[in-house]
Amino acid sequence: MFRFLKQKFFGQREAAEAPPPAPDASAAPLTESPAAAPASASTAKPRPPAPPQPPSAAPAPAPVTPGADPMAAPPAAAAPPAAAAPADAPTAPAATRQGWLGRLTAGLRKTGSSLTAVFAGARIDEALYEELETALLLADAGTQATARLLEDLRRRVKAERATQPEQVRALLAAVITDWLRPLQKPLAVGAQPDGPTVWMVAGVNGAGKTTTIGKLTWHLAHHGATVLLAAADTFRAAAREQLGVWAQRNGVDIVSQEGGDPAAVAYDAVTAGRARGKDVVIVDTAGRLPTQLHLMEELRKIKRVVQKAEPSAPHEVLLVIDGNTGQNALAQVKAFDAALGLTGLIVTKLDGTAKGGVLAAIAQWTREQQRELPVYFIGVGEKLEDLQPFDAREFATALLG
Repeated sequence: MFRFLKQKFFGQREAAEAPPPAPDASAAPLTESPAAAPASASTAKPRPPAPPQPPSAAPAPAPVTPGADPMAAPPAAAAPPAAAAPADAPTAPAATRQGWLGRLTAGLRKTGSSLTAVFAGARIDEALYEELETALLLADAGTQATARLLEDLRRRVKAERATQPEQVRALLAAVITDWLRPLQKPLAVGAQPDGPTVWMVAGVNGAGKTTTIGKLTWHLAHHGATVLLAAADTFRAAAREQLGVWAQRNGVDIVSQEGGDPAAVAYDAVTAGRARGKDVVIVDTAGRLPTQLHLMEELRKIKRVVQKAEPSAPHEVLLVIDGNTGQNALAQVKAFDAALGLTGLIVTKLDGTAKGGVLAAIAQWTREQQRELPVYFIGVGEKLEDLQPFDAREFATALLG
């Protein structure tokens, strides 16, 4: 499992809530990168790799607590001794996390205010449930998910003998948390015995796909993982240049071809990633609408070609969706899943007029399909730290204002 990112995003918060476990002598780096291959080993010719350097505006990551996760521990030479860590080490990450949660709550204010208004001076009667139903439907939760949520809420109110609106509100938060919890899962990296972990990233135009790739790359590089980007978006003007800027900022390699075939770029990137001992290869694809059948077929071709370069790849097929698109986001999930077989989602732009309830609709759809489709990350802004792992409890709390 990709406990590397889990250590980055959750490790400090867990350390603040509970004493750190004893250091594990068997802890090892995430992957053992082979020696760099000579330039002739790869047909691609990106610039030489540089040490990861974060943008000056982004906060530096806090030290990783040794022993918290054997698979996630950084290289021994860079790991600080447990005794050397100051007692207040988690303070800065905790403050950053609190600030991010505040922005998430502000981003979901439209839905939060509607749900909060329902409980203002309300009585626990049928009229309350009808108003909650209306608020959830307006939040894009969908009819089926709304019915299931209210059914569970009625049961809990009766079991708890709740008589106050605030009690019902707290129970609703618990209901939404449990409903969304199947979507919460850490992103896997390094599960294959050798070679890089390959992610293929798709999405419609304007969803924030390339920017999201840049943010993920920054977090990976900040933890010592070596990353190679594939600029397989040869359809959109300046897409290659945009990804190149992110590669330069993060100090990672990039494989690109001016006017080249997207599938060929992806193939060269996976081959180069293996030859250079990279930990992760991220393939950026052209944004497209599900109705553009010729472009959707191109996505299928890219996936097939990646599998020729590495039979077990792509290890993740991620769809980036705009949180402001409402029920259209669910339609995108269905269309891209039919074409590619999605393994995970990243929801962006939850800092505007996003309603947020569409995640409940996605959770309903995954239940109907009897499958897992986790929401790995959600984004609430343009800053690097504004992309964070999805946490069902935090999201439910923010959704209720």
